Amino acid sequence: MLLALVLGASLAACAGMGARSPLNVTVAGLEPLPGEGLEARFLVKLRVQNAGDAAIAFDGVAVELDLNGRSFAQGVSDQQGVVPRFGETLFEVPVTVPASAVVRQVLGLMSGSDYAKVAYRVHGLLNSGALGAVRFDSSGEIALPAGLAAGG
Repeated sequence: MLLALVLGASLAACAGMGARSPLNVTVAGLEPLPGEGLEARFLVKLRVQNAGDAAIAFDGVAVELDLNGRSFAQGVSDQQGVVPRFGETLFEVPVTVPASAVVRQVLGLMSGSDYAKVAYRVHGLLNSGALGAVRFDSSGEIALPAGLAAGG
């Protein structure tokens, strides 16, 4: 009987976790960092909005950033924090861009006609400890600086 109660409580907890509203994550900024060798590094500023009725405590972040449908950068951070219920938070994650990704993006921009905006997809997870992770997957557009938008 005790086993049935524990199993039932576990299933109810898992079902409640699945009803959580998805996080909305947007790229709020991108700043260059010193790189190593042929790789580039950036500090990605992410705005995380929680439209759910429960705060999300996290201890660690993993992020992947795609530009124009191509893999661009990956990064991790050991940041800790809380995304409040019906609230938002801003945090920064250092990401690494391999030289091959830079070349792919430059070639892709040269072959396209619209240099003013670049489509992005940011996906990853907020580690929430023993309860696992809260995954996110959002997309949007980044406006390029005027010098880059003109193709130079």
